Amino acid sequence: MARFVIVRHGLTEWSGKFTGWTDVDIIEEGIKEAYKYGRKLKEEGFTFDVCYTSYLKRAIRTLWVFMDALDMMHLPVVNSWKLNERHYGALQGESKPGMVEKYGEEQVNLWRRSYDVPPPKLQADDPRHPAHDPKYQGIDPVLLPASESLKDTYERSVPYFQETVESDLRQGKDVLLSGHHNSLRAIIKYLDNLSEDEVAKVNVPYCIPLVYELDGNARPLKHYYLAPDEEVKRVIDSIKKQTKK
Repeated sequence: MARFVIVRHGLTEWSGKFTGWTDVDIIEEGIKEAYKYGRKLKEEGFTFDVCYTSYLKRAIRTLWVFMDALDMMHLPVVNSWKLNERHYGALQGESKPGMVEKYGEEQVNLWRRSYDVPPPKLQADDPRHPAHDPKYQGIDPVLLPASESLKDTYERSVPYFQETVESDLRQGKDVLLSGHHNSLRAIIKYLDNLSEDEVAKVNVPYCIPLVYELDGNARPLKHYYLAPDEEVKRVIDSIKKQTKK
Protein backbone atom coordinates (compact mmCIF):
# COMPACT_ATOMS: atom_id res chain seq x y z
CA MET A 1 0.00 0.00 0.00
CA ALA A 2 1.27 3.45 -0.94
CA ARG A 3 0.31 6.75 0.65
CA PHE A 4 -0.19 9.94 -1.31
CA VAL A 5 -0.42 13.19 0.66
CA ILE A 6 -1.69 16.42 -0.85
CA VAL A 7 -1.06 19.82 0.75
CA ARG A 8 -2.26 23.16 -0.53
CA HIS A 9 0.28 25.96 -0.14
CA GLY A 10 0.18 28.26 2.89
CA LEU A 11 -1.60 31.60 3.09
CA THR A 12 -0.21 34.41 0.93
CA GLU A 13 -0.60 38.17 1.08
CA TRP A 14 -2.74 37.84 -2.05
CA SER A 15 -5.46 35.75 -0.38
CA GLY A 16 -8.07 38.36 -1.40
CA LYS A 17 -6.88 38.52 -5.02
CA PHE A 18 -6.98 36.25 -8.05
CA THR A 19 -3.43 34.91 -7.97
CA GLY A 20 -3.20 32.22 -10.64
CA TRP A 21 0.32 32.05 -12.06
CA THR A 22 1.45 35.25 -10.33
CA ASP A 23 4.46 34.18 -8.29
CA VAL A 24 3.69 35.49 -4.81
CA ASP A 25 5.20 33.99 -1.65
CA ILE A 26 3.60 32.72 1.55
CA ILE A 27 3.43 34.95 4.62
CA GLU A 28 4.57 34.16 8.18
CA GLU A 29 1.16 32.74 9.08
CA GLY A 30 1.42 30.35 6.14
CA ILE A 31 4.90 29.24 7.21
CA LYS A 32 3.70 28.56 10.77
CA GLU A 33 0.71 26.54 9.58
CA ALA A 34 2.84 24.51 7.16
CA TYR A 35 5.33 23.71 9.92
CA LYS A 36 2.54 22.72 12.33
CA TYR A 37 1.03 20.25 9.90
CA GLY A 38 4.44 18.99 8.83
CA ARG A 39 5.13 18.13 12.47
CA LYS A 40 1.74 16.44 12.62
CA LEU A 41 2.76 14.20 9.71
CA LYS A 42 6.01 13.36 11.53
CA GLU A 43 4.18 12.60 14.78
CA GLU A 44 1.85 10.26 12.88
CA GLY A 45 4.84 8.38 11.47
CA PHE A 46 4.60 9.50 7.84
CA THR A 47 7.68 9.15 5.66
CA PHE A 48 8.07 9.87 1.94
CA ASP A 49 10.18 8.74 -0.98
CA VAL A 50 9.69 11.67 -3.35
CA CYS A 51 8.02 15.09 -3.46
CA TYR A 52 6.29 16.97 -6.25
CA THR A 53 5.41 20.64 -6.62
CA SER A 54 4.87 23.39 -9.17
CA TYR A 55 7.05 26.21 -10.53
CA LEU A 56 5.43 28.72 -8.14
CA LYS A 57 7.23 29.77 -4.98
CA ARG A 58 4.23 29.60 -2.65
CA ALA A 59 3.94 25.86 -3.26
CA ILE A 60 7.73 25.35 -3.30
CA ARG A 61 8.22 27.25 -0.02
CA THR A 62 5.36 25.32 1.60
CA LEU A 63 6.99 22.05 0.54
CA TRP A 64 10.35 23.13 1.99
CA VAL A 65 8.70 23.91 5.33
CA PHE A 66 6.96 20.52 5.38
CA MET A 67 10.23 18.76 4.54
CA ASP A 68 11.98 20.67 7.33
CA ALA A 69 9.26 19.80 9.84
CA LEU A 70 9.46 16.16 8.77
CA ASP A 71 13.27 16.25 9.06
CA MET A 72 13.41 15.02 5.47
CA MET A 73 15.17 17.84 3.61
CA HIS A 74 17.11 15.21 1.66
CA LEU A 75 14.08 14.04 -0.32
CA PRO A 76 14.15 14.40 -4.11
CA VAL A 77 11.82 17.14 -5.39
CA VAL A 78 10.29 17.19 -8.86
CA ASN A 79 9.00 20.56 -10.13
CA SER A 80 6.58 20.88 -13.01
CA TRP A 81 4.72 23.85 -14.45
CA LYS A 82 1.90 21.41 -15.18
CA LEU A 83 1.15 21.41 -11.45
CA ASN A 84 0.80 25.21 -11.40
CA GLU A 85 -2.40 26.84 -10.24
CA ARG A 86 -5.17 27.45 -12.74
CA HIS A 87 -4.37 30.52 -14.86
CA TYR A 88 -6.93 33.21 -14.09
CA GLY A 89 -6.30 35.23 -17.24
CA ALA A 90 -7.17 38.90 -17.10
CA LEU A 91 -8.41 38.50 -13.50
CA GLN A 92 -4.88 37.86 -12.19
CA GLY A 93 -3.84 40.45 -9.63
CA GLU A 94 -7.37 41.81 -9.33
CA SER A 95 -9.25 42.00 -6.05
CA LYS A 96 -11.93 39.32 -5.70
CA PRO A 97 -14.45 41.71 -4.08
CA GLY A 98 -13.54 44.31 -6.73
CA MET A 99 -14.36 41.89 -9.53
CA VAL A 100 -17.67 41.10 -7.83
CA GLU A 101 -18.48 44.82 -7.87
CA LYS A 102 -17.49 45.12 -11.52
CA TYR A 103 -19.01 41.94 -12.98
CA GLY A 104 -21.52 40.81 -10.35
CA GLU A 105 -21.35 37.90 -7.93
CA GLU A 106 -23.02 35.46 -10.32
CA GLN A 107 -20.46 36.01 -13.07
CA VAL A 108 -17.47 35.85 -10.71
CA ASN A 109 -18.80 32.66 -9.11
CA LEU A 110 -19.22 31.21 -12.61
CA TRP A 111 -15.55 31.90 -13.33
CA ARG A 112 -14.44 30.57 -9.93
CA ARG A 113 -16.65 27.51 -9.50
CA SER A 114 -17.82 26.31 -12.93
CA TYR A 115 -15.99 23.44 -14.59
CA ASP A 116 -15.57 24.72 -18.13
CA VAL A 117 -15.96 28.53 -18.17
CA PRO A 118 -12.59 30.37 -18.25
CA PRO A 119 -12.12 34.04 -17.27
CA PRO A 120 -11.24 36.59 -19.99
CA LYS A 121 -7.90 35.84 -21.65
CA LEU A 122 -4.72 37.88 -21.33
CA GLN A 123 -3.47 39.50 -24.52
CA ALA A 124 -0.18 38.09 -25.83
CA ASP A 125 1.62 41.39 -25.11
CA ASP A 126 0.34 41.62 -21.53
CA PRO A 127 3.34 41.45 -19.13
CA ARG A 128 1.32 39.02 -16.98
CA HIS A 129 1.33 36.45 -19.81
CA PRO A 130 3.60 33.50 -18.86
CA ALA A 131 5.40 33.73 -22.21
CA HIS A 132 7.18 36.80 -20.74
CA ASP A 133 8.29 34.98 -17.56
CA PRO A 134 11.86 33.56 -17.63
CA LYS A 135 10.65 30.49 -15.70
CA TYR A 136 8.85 29.27 -18.81
CA GLN A 137 11.41 30.14 -21.50
CA GLY A 138 12.13 26.49 -22.25
CA ILE A 139 8.45 25.69 -22.85
CA ASP A 140 6.68 25.98 -26.20
CA PRO A 141 4.69 29.26 -25.91
CA VAL A 142 1.75 27.52 -27.60
CA LEU A 143 1.39 25.37 -24.46
CA LEU A 144 1.32 28.34 -22.05
CA PRO A 145 -2.20 29.42 -21.09
CA ALA A 146 -3.64 32.93 -21.28
CA SER A 147 -6.63 31.80 -19.19
CA GLU A 148 -7.97 28.47 -17.96
CA SER A 149 -11.14 26.85 -16.72
CA LEU A 150 -10.95 24.00 -14.22
CA LYS A 151 -11.42 21.66 -17.19
CA ASP A 152 -8.32 23.15 -18.86
CA THR A 153 -6.39 22.73 -15.61
CA TYR A 154 -7.52 19.10 -15.40
CA GLU A 155 -6.35 18.43 -18.96
CA ARG A 156 -2.92 19.88 -18.07
CA SER A 157 -2.31 18.48 -14.58
CA VAL A 158 -4.00 15.07 -14.56
CA PRO A 159 -2.11 13.53 -17.52
CA TYR A 160 1.12 14.69 -15.85
CA PHE A 161 -0.03 13.14 -12.58
CA GLN A 162 -0.81 9.86 -14.34
CA GLU A 163 2.58 9.74 -16.08
CA THR A 164 4.72 10.60 -13.06
CA VAL A 165 3.13 10.59 -9.60
CA GLU A 166 0.83 7.65 -10.28
CA SER A 167 3.76 5.70 -11.67
CA ASP A 168 5.66 6.25 -8.41
CA LEU A 169 2.62 5.21 -6.37
CA ARG A 170 2.25 1.97 -8.33
CA GLN A 171 5.84 1.16 -7.37
CA GLY A 172 4.85 1.49 -3.71
CA LYS A 173 6.50 4.86 -3.18
CA ASP A 174 4.97 7.30 -0.70
CA VAL A 175 4.53 10.75 -2.30
CA LEU A 176 4.08 14.26 -0.90
CA LEU A 177 2.68 16.85 -3.30
CA SER A 178 2.52 20.56 -2.48
CA GLY A 179 0.22 22.36 -4.88
CA HIS A 180 -2.57 24.79 -5.57
CA HIS A 181 -6.31 24.88 -5.12
CA ASN A 182 -7.45 24.14 -8.66
CA SER A 183 -4.71 21.78 -9.82
CA LEU A 184 -5.34 19.82 -6.61
CA ARG A 185 -9.10 19.87 -7.21
CA ALA A 186 -8.40 18.43 -10.67
CA ILE A 187 -6.33 15.60 -9.18
CA ILE A 188 -8.99 14.96 -6.53
CA LYS A 189 -11.63 14.79 -9.28
CA TYR A 190 -9.58 12.12 -11.00
CA LEU A 191 -8.77 10.08 -7.88
CA ASP A 192 -12.32 10.19 -6.48
CA ASN A 193 -14.02 9.89 -9.89
CA LEU A 194 -16.10 13.01 -9.22
CA SER A 195 -18.58 14.50 -11.67
CA GLU A 196 -18.28 18.09 -12.91
CA ASP A 197 -21.02 19.12 -10.48
CA GLU A 198 -19.37 17.32 -7.57
CA VAL A 199 -15.93 18.84 -8.10
CA ALA A 200 -17.49 22.31 -8.22
CA LYS A 201 -18.26 21.89 -4.51
CA VAL A 202 -14.75 20.77 -3.54
CA ASN A 203 -12.63 23.17 -1.49
CA VAL A 204 -9.08 22.40 -0.39
CA PRO A 205 -7.93 24.08 2.86
CA TYR A 206 -4.52 25.70 3.23
CA CYS A 207 -1.78 23.38 4.54
CA ILE A 208 -3.96 20.64 6.08
CA PRO A 209 -2.67 17.32 4.67
CA LEU A 210 -5.16 15.27 2.65
CA VAL A 211 -4.06 11.65 2.91
CA TYR A 212 -4.88 8.98 0.31
CA GLU A 213 -4.21 5.33 1.06
CA LEU A 214 -3.92 3.47 -2.24
CA ASP A 215 -3.91 -0.11 -3.49
CA GLY A 216 -1.26 -1.64 -5.77
CA ASN A 217 -2.88 -0.04 -8.81
CA ALA A 218 -2.78 3.42 -7.18
CA ARG A 219 -6.55 3.48 -6.72
CA PRO A 220 -7.86 5.02 -3.47
CA LEU A 221 -8.85 2.72 -0.62
CA LYS A 222 -9.72 5.67 1.61
CA HIS A 223 -8.82 9.31 2.16
CA TYR A 224 -8.99 11.72 5.08
CA TYR A 225 -7.69 15.07 6.32
CA LEU A 226 -5.08 14.99 9.06
CA ALA A 227 -7.13 17.39 11.21
CA PRO A 228 -10.51 17.42 12.96
CA ASP A 229 -13.55 18.15 10.77
CA GLU A 230 -14.22 21.45 12.52
CA GLU A 231 -10.66 22.63 11.81
CA VAL A 232 -10.99 21.76 8.11
CA LYS A 233 -14.38 23.53 8.00
CA ARG A 234 -12.97 26.67 9.63
CA VAL A 235 -10.21 27.02 7.03
CA ILE A 236 -12.55 26.27 4.11
CA ASP A 237 -15.12 28.81 5.40
CA SER A 238 -12.39 31.48 5.46
CA ILE A 239 -11.59 30.70 1.81
CA LYS A 240 -15.25 30.98 0.79
CA LYS A 241 -15.38 34.49 2.25
CA GLN A 242 -12.57 35.83 0.02
CA THR A 243 -14.99 37.38 -2.47
CA LYS A 244 -16.59 39.38 0.37
CA LYS A 245 -15.45 42.87 1.37
